[in-house]
Amino acid sequence: MSGIRIRTRNGEYRAELDGSDISNAIWLSLPFRTAINMMGGQIYFEMPIDHADPKEMVTKLNVGDIAYWPKVGALCFFYGPTPLSGDDRLPVSRYPVTKIGRMIDDCSSMEDAGDRQHITIEQAF
Repeated sequence: MSGIRIRTRNGEYRAELDGSDISNAIWLSLPFRTAINMMGGQIYFEMPIDHADPKEMVTKLNVGDIAYWPKVGALCFFYGPTPLSGDDRLPVSRYPVTKIGRMIDDCSSMEDAGDRQHITIEQAF
């Protein structure tokens, strides 16, 4: 597991990436700063990385999951229900993603990060 620190305008969050090739490529490319997109309980942004990891693709996730959306080269943080969530209010991605990590801290306040605002991701040990 590789630790990361995520900073938005409203808070700082700790997370862990798994040991997959995708996670390692992301971790080695840090620090990274960009503008975010928000859709329901999901933050996502382009972070094109060079990877060849055939991990399982899913659409059903849990609050706190971190995923990579390979079709567009985007990193995704799921902090709450998304537009496709059911009665269980668990996040559902519109497109298949690969789970690559998990938030350690409560991430519900990511809702206040703000669309098109900046996010910074750094290595944490």
